[in-house]
Amino acid sequence: MKNIYNYITVLCIFTLVGCSNDFLEQQSPDQLNSSTFWRNKADAEAGLSSTYAFLEGAVEEYAFPEVKWPVEAYREDICKLGSDALNYQNWVELADFTYTNGNSQITSYWQLNYRGISNANQVITKVGEMPASAISDADKKQIIAEARFLRAYYHMKLILNWEKIKLRTKYITNQNEISLPLAERAETWNFIVSELKAVAEVLPAAQPTDKVGRATSGAANSYLGFAYLTRAYEETAEKQTHLTESIKALDKVQGYSLVKDYVSLFNGTNKNSKETIFELQFSANTSNGAFYRTALHFWMGASELGGWDEILPTDMLMNEFKKEGKIATTGNYDSRLYSNIFFKDPYFNDASNPRIFGATYNDKFGTKNKPVFRKYLPPTQDEMDTEFLGLNVPLMRYSNVLLMKAEALNELQRSVEAIPLINLVRARADMPVMIGLTYNAVKAQIEHERIIEFPLENFRFYDLRRWGKTKSALDAVGRTGFDAAKNNFYPVPLTEIQNN
Repeated sequence: MKNIYNYITVLCIFTLVGCSNDFLEQQSPDQLNSSTFWRNKADAEAGLSSTYAFLEGAVEEYAFPEVKWPVEAYREDICKLGSDALNYQNWVELADFTYTNGNSQITSYWQLNYRGISNANQVITKVGEMPASAISDADKKQIIAEARFLRAYYHMKLILNWEKIKLRTKYITNQNEISLPLAERAETWNFIVSELKAVAEVLPAAQPTDKVGRATSGAANSYLGFAYLTRAYEETAEKQTHLTESIKALDKVQGYSLVKDYVSLFNGTNKNSKETIFELQFSANTSNGAFYRTALHFWMGASELGGWDEILPTDMLMNEFKKEGKIATTGNYDSRLYSNIFFKDPYFNDASNPRIFGATYNDKFGTKNKPVFRKYLPPTQDEMDTEFLGLNVPLMRYSNVLLMKAEALNELQRSVEAIPLINLVRARADMPVMIGLTYNAVKAQIEHERIIEFPLENFRFYDLRRWGKTKSALDAVGRTGFDAAKNNFYPVPLTEIQNN
């Protein structure tokens, strides 16, 4: 499903052909083009695969983490640059907020999501035109629904990072259609919401084994709930309506549950678990020349573990994990700390049960006290030393649905209903029930849980912006270069301005 490079090339070529003038009156009969490619269900599925291939910009094994995490995570107060990241000026600019609209990573992020949108639009149009003799109505309906979900998803990625974007809702076949003004923010949100609502009624609750990882009604309703929750804070005049709609959507996310072994969700041992609602697919399978692997583990891993040392947890994150003390039923801190981070602690220095690739913390780090991320690393040193792995990346988890619903309920002054949802997430982490019943107590608890539940899943900045806390949070960790008016959203890339 991921990185279908041949199909990507075909669809990109079709797009270029559609946007150029036809100088020849005859087309070669033995060459596929945008008119002749869409012959049967297999072609429709191939086109859809090429649309999935742009999820999170994962089109190249090395570049994948080098765009997504610098753009999304380096601006968060829970992450900081590792030693090697300091060698890349375009990454440093993202972390210290000195970037301009010429930053290469911002530009790549924008372009990759729009390429996904372009492929989705082509699938929606071309599959929609296929006759009944080529594809069944049921197959056509589902393929188009998945393409519409992806089109909404790519637009959502963009509107979360840019204040205004171009709304691409049709397959471009004429060069005159390329230039567009930026759409108003509410217009973009309205489009995303309408698409997710529509496909949630069509997509299946679960995909068959051979289509695992593809969009479901649960994914559509999860992101619909997220969209409404975000809008509730942006469009305050409609806050109650948006919160109510968020809860309605999240209530429809059924059939999922929390996985006790949090680590397994991210280390490749429990792919597409009962907790994951939408997950970026990779595979170690290389049959017939397939290559669906990445070097994500190197990018995430500290140098002492054989990684590149690109990203590290901040003191703020460590303090947040430890703030309740060792009150877990295990006798330790919140279990999510040990699942997300390797750090100097008796738990990781138990010689009788060495927990860091068969070694203790002191074995790996000596006398240093250097907390490092564990998330997205494999279970063994041998795997860690392997150039490419097929670890999946969860994009939407059931714990997020629970905490988003708790937040919406609390904002509607239904705090008592929110507390059990929070406690479900805490119970998985071996933590006792939360203390407090008031709106403020529940709000503070939700903020705490979201910080420590989702490190490196890159929801933190969106949370801070939703709560109006980006400036205060970044100032608190000494990153005073942040200006909310300038840095809450990225600037439209220079290349886009030049081309439009």
